Amino acid sequence: MMDKLEVIILKHLVYTEDYCRKVLPFIKPEYFETHEERVIFEEINSYVQGYQTPPPLNALAIECERRTDLSQDGFKNILDLLNQFTEERVDFDWLINTTEKWCKDRAVYLSLLESIKIADGKDKTRSRDAIPSILQEALGVCFDEHVGHDYIVDFESRYDFYHRKEEKIPFDLEFFNKITKGGLPAKTLNIALAGTGVGKSLFMCHVAASSLLQGKNVLYITLEMAEERIAERIDANLLNINIQNLTDLPKAMYESKIVKIAQRTVGKLIIKEYPTASAHSGHFKSLLNELALKKGFKPDIIFIDYLNICASERYRGNNAVNSYSYIKAIAEELRGLAVEANVPIVSATQTTRSGYGSTDVDLTDTSESFGLPATADLMFALISTEELESVNQILVKQLKNRYNDPTMNKRFIVGIDRAKMRLYDVDQGQQTLVDSGQIDEEPEQVFKSSRKNNFADFKV
Repeated sequence: MMDKLEVIILKHLVYTEDYCRKVLPFIKPEYFETHEERVIFEEINSYVQGYQTPPPLNALAIECERRTDLSQDGFKNILDLLNQFTEERVDFDWLINTTEKWCKDRAVYLSLLESIKIADGKDKTRSRDAIPSILQEALGVCFDEHVGHDYIVDFESRYDFYHRKEEKIPFDLEFFNKITKGGLPAKTLNIALAGTGVGKSLFMCHVAASSLLQGKNVLYITLEMAEERIAERIDANLLNINIQNLTDLPKAMYESKIVKIAQRTVGKLIIKEYPTASAHSGHFKSLLNELALKKGFKPDIIFIDYLNICASERYRGNNAVNSYSYIKAIAEELRGLAVEANVPIVSATQTTRSGYGSTDVDLTDTSESFGLPATADLMFALISTEELESVNQILVKQLKNRYNDPTMNKRFIVGIDRAKMRLYDVDQGQQTLVDSGQIDEEPEQVFKSSRKNNFADFKV
């Protein structure tokens, strides 16, 4: 009679040490259907953890006999199972692949049971928002062989890494490309710091529009304004029309311009609104799963408008936590989301009251938590004064930069067209704030044409 698969797996955990070391970290007790099989697995796992070698059968039987959760009949069933354990030759690769498939199948089955329990309201600790992530985790079960970078053995892969061109999403603004060495890489959190009305949302809408024109998939999450208001700002940016005049545009002309944009890019822009302070990284993960399932949409870059009015998944419903820990937790969760989704995340934060009218904003002017700049990969301040406003310009000051030397081009000017929700490059001669390297270093021409002249190369 052929042994059932669970017995084959348990048997080789005892008799095939290489197999045991490879698969044991990925097998969970709940994958086994019967209580006796789970007990045997737990004792094998416990023995390996304690003695770094698979257990002999007699030791396994003794450890099972000591269990207090086994009846006399249960222990007899275990002895019957152990009597089936005999050394036999089996193809190692087949055994590994079969065990991996079994683990995945069991994980999916158990996750479906969990999901049904949540959907029926029998699980009071989790909401239905948790279901996509439970299923995704189960579908992601695999035997990952990578357990760390061996400095000596893995020198070739390290050398290749040094010479691999990192995928980035470039800006259409020369100095932003200079300070980031060509754009925003994946798995990063990038923060704009500004006072109310200075241009946080304008900056994010501009970069979102720019990313769309590059053929990127863009997800814009707003917790401050309605979806239609964000879309209105991006319309003004892309259609080259003052935001106040959008309502005067005939529908046929408006449709024609949107069609031309669709023909110009292969990317998509999705805008999703959440109530203020109600959504956290868990909701955003569920949104990503839902977009992938329903629309086949995977973002290349995510904008979150803005960080301070997100909720924390870690401190849900905890009113006792201080603002430092709370905002730092949100920043860490969003950066974790960027790593998990393999995208750059762009967000913003408010300045403090003292920093609101300051012409030289610093990291200490970050609202509510200094833990935010500690977590961000890039952080810069957007500063507006009456003098700059009179010439349609805004000052950018680097506060933290993991991509480049932040003392190079520490301050620079960009043009701002608030009516059309745009930023644009100004002439080099207008960069009157001289920092180390700012005058001598030539701008990187990531875009051969800038949007300085109202998208001269893009008319719709």
